[in-house]
Amino acid sequence: MDANTLMKRFISAMTSLEQEVGNLLRQKGLTLGLVESATGGLISHLITNVPGSSEYYKGSITAYSNEIKIKVIGVKADTINQYGAVSHQVAEEMAQGGRKVLAVDICLADTGIAGPTGATTEKPIGLFYIGLSHGAGTYNQKHNFLGNREQNKRDAANAALAWLKEYLLSQKL
Repeated sequence: MDANTLMKRFISAMTSLEQEVGNLLRQKGLTLGLVESATGGLISHLITNVPGSSEYYKGSITAYSNEIKIKVIGVKADTINQYGAVSHQVAEEMAQGGRKVLAVDICLADTGIAGPTGATTEKPIGLFYIGLSHGAGTYNQKHNFLGNREQNKRDAANAALAWLKEYLLSQKL
């Protein structure tokens, strides 16, 4: 293995997930927006820690309450009433609405139960749904984290970024 290959591998190992996502967005000429609920702005914080993120990151909405999800983002009240705020349906509607409101190519959204309260029999602490909306479609992922409130939020933020990275690498965008 030559010195250039070794250096590239070393630099890649030192690159954070949010930097990798930023590099991919920049390379593909795509913009990103976020609608965060249970993570409370943590994903936005990670993205904006990257110098030059203003090239691809347009902004976020922290839609913590159902009222904001409905009035600002455009989530249907019927969807929340039927499935609950923590559901894949709401995560998808948040991502779709955020993509429109923020006028971005890709929008990530999250909704979940960080804990230590708020759980039900059907929806335990650590349950998160992540939505991703892009012109090619709208998708969701379900996660069950086992940490405390802070760990669950951090794990959800990292899962959202990891999924975005995977999506950007797998799509011919």
